[in-house]
Amino acid sequence: MALTTTKELVTEIPTFARVYNDGTVERFNKIKVVPPSVFVADQKTRPAVSSKDVVISENPFIAARLYIQQKQRAEGDERIPILVYFHGGGFIRESAFSPVYHGHFNEFVSVVDVIVVSVEYRIAPEHYIPAAYNDCWTALNWVPLIHQPTAKETLMFMDTSKRYR
Repeated sequence: MALTTTKELVTEIPTFARVYNDGTVERFNKIKVVPPSVFVADQKTRPAVSSKDVVISENPFIAARLYIQQKQRAEGDERIPILVYFHGGGFIRESAFSPVYHGHFNEFVSVVDVIVVSVEYRIAPEHYIPAAYNDCWTALNWVPLIHQPTAKETLMFMDTSKRYR
């Protein structure tokens, strides 16, 4: 006699998701994401903004989207402040790569000369708390270490001495 396991519903969050006994999660609404891009604001009054995705950690996988004004900077220029942002969604929905946050930070950075680090952390129910907290803490501790070759051209102007926790 073969051992069969049936996929049983453990819990359902109406209009959001179903969680099954084998650990799979069925989300009713997919999380929408957009790729990094160059945002061109009104060039006469505001500079364009570049966004770029970077990996903060491979295990667990934590990523971020960086936003910076596209303007000429030289090695001796004043360093610019950093804004580390953790998206909303109650640790169960949304993404740092969603069209809402992407549009917001393109507009924001075109007006304010700041580097935004928008963190993509693991969400529930696929990952239980404290996974999201741990991911956010890892991202905060990553910021002063950003001087890695893959990000250097963007982040050499970052002022890591002016960050607040």
